Amino acid sequence: MNDNSGAPGAHSPDDDYSATVLGSHWIQRPDSSDTLALTGSSPTVALSDAEAGAVAPDRVEGTLLRFGPGVNADTMRRVAVTPAAVPVRRRTWRRHALPAVVLLAVAALLLWHRSAPSLGVESVAVGSGSPSPGCDETADITGVVTTNGIPGELTYRWVRSDGTSSDVLHEDLTRHQKRARLHLLWTFQGDGSYAARAELHLLSPVRRTVSTKLTYHCP
Repeated sequence: MNDNSGAPGAHSPDDDYSATVLGSHWIQRPDSSDTLALTGSSPTVALSDAEAGAVAPDRVEGTLLRFGPGVNADTMRRVAVTPAAVPVRRRTWRRHALPAVVLLAVAALLLWHRSAPSLGVESVAVGSGSPSPGCDETADITGVVTTNGIPGELTYRWVRSDGTSSDVLHEDLTRHQKRARLHLLWTFQGDGSYAARAELHLLSPVRRTVSTKLTYHCP
């Protein structure tokens, strides 16, 4: 008997051999207690090749391992070769663009505030509708500030001749509002006469001081 399977270049049946690793449910084991064995009286039905090929297993499990010429070298090279990752170009200009835009916006806002006209004070006056209050009366002292109509804020303080003064007060002016009226209510009590003076100290946007006199008399 001649054995030519080891001769180089000779075609062997093993060249077309394929091995399949099957799952555990495909392995035949000895009959267990829960296995129903066929008795001699059970009929045996032989399936044809077409019927046997048409029957599918309950599930498919396992790995197919191919040997021989089934997988050629070109296929292995295509699987093994992985395309190199394309490096992502760093766009550093985007990281610096936002801070630059913010700085430009702040600079433009500062320039606009400097170039825009500001609130201006044209005159300040103070007076009282009742310069001679009587017994236990309250005098309404009014300061009038005339402006140029630009919106802004006035800060001021009232100072009275009895040694008292108010906190720093604020008055907001809207656009085209050219006059602000500031009020001080001063209540007098007791008998006798008293010469009083009220001062309006304008602190901003300019410093001005005006005053008015009152004479309290209660016989």
